Amino acid sequence: MKYITFALAKGRLAMNTLALLEKIGITCEEMKDKSSRKLIFVNEELKLKFFLSKASDVPTYVEYGAADIGVVGKDTILEEGRKLYEVLDLNMGKCRMCVAGPESAKELLQHHEMIRVASKYPHIAKDYFYNKKHQTVEIIKLNGSVELAPIVGLSEVIVDIVETGSTLRENGLQVLEEICPLSARVVVNQVSMKMENERISKIINELRKVIETN
Repeated sequence: MKYITFALAKGRLAMNTLALLEKIGITCEEMKDKSSRKLIFVNEELKLKFFLSKASDVPTYVEYGAADIGVVGKDTILEEGRKLYEVLDLNMGKCRMCVAGPESAKELLQHHEMIRVASKYPHIAKDYFYNKKHQTVEIIKLNGSVELAPIVGLSEVIVDIVETGSTLRENGLQVLEEICPLSARVVVNQVSMKMENERISKIINELRKVIETN
């Protein structure tokens, strides 16, 4: 029997995912050892392997078959645009992808003005403005605090993840348009889904039941 490999996005999401997997009898004690330097963790009994990676790399590992199953945020799935199956919404880490900025930017959005948009998510921003709003904008990719961009005049608006909106409010910004809801999702490699359908489907269905009863 071949191993089924999971790629989990490092951090809180990985820990929450492991807690969820434990509810369906999938455990990996080694992963809880904070001092461990290991990169790959194995459950020999269930023939499962796990590894942690940077969130933005999870879809890549899954597309190329280095992982059969991945757990990562919808924002990362949209931004990376990889070929994979999105099979389950885990209802964890819920937030929204939004266009935000000062109130004065509302009109610029309504009148489809040529504006600059700063974002850590240039693909999501481009797709939204070009394909949904049909507004021509200049997109600037940033890696750090995007809230800074409209404050220092780098851009009129930003596209970013909003959980409570308190960071925006503290900086005199607000949500101007909502792009889409976000949460953690389970993704599966397209070939694995065919080859290991029975085992993977069983895991997905059991997870689905746990989520529905929560």
